[in-house]
Amino acid sequence: QVQLVESGGGLVQAGGSLRLSCAASGSIFSIDGMGWYRQAPGNQRELVASISSGGSANYADSVKGRFTISRDNNKRTVYLQMNSLKAEDTAVYYCYAQSALVRGMNYWGKGTLVTVSS
Repeated sequence: QVQLVESGGGLVQAGGSLRLSCAASGSIFSIDGMGWYRQAPGNQRELVASISSGGSANYADSVKGRFTISRDNNKRTVYLQMNSLKAEDTAVYYCYAQSALVRGMNYWGKGTLVTVSS
């Protein structure tokens, strides 16, 4: 099993920055790609950014140029640096990790709330 714990959410003004962290514990050898989803009230959960075990990153069009995902395999942590935040970035952000052992299986954190005031 893998446990994921997010931190770093909070309230920030539009144009500001936040850095989210997601620390993995447990059977971390079974982790492949990692990333972040978000879900705003009334909306479906959407993929924000992902990063492979080798460090290749992908982003949603809505966050390209503003968000940066990174990964520290030694610290078993994935980060999401969010700059130039907008009100529409307000959501609960969830960290996930893909299982390297079971195809299609993901582990999830409980989420951290990001609120951007305009």
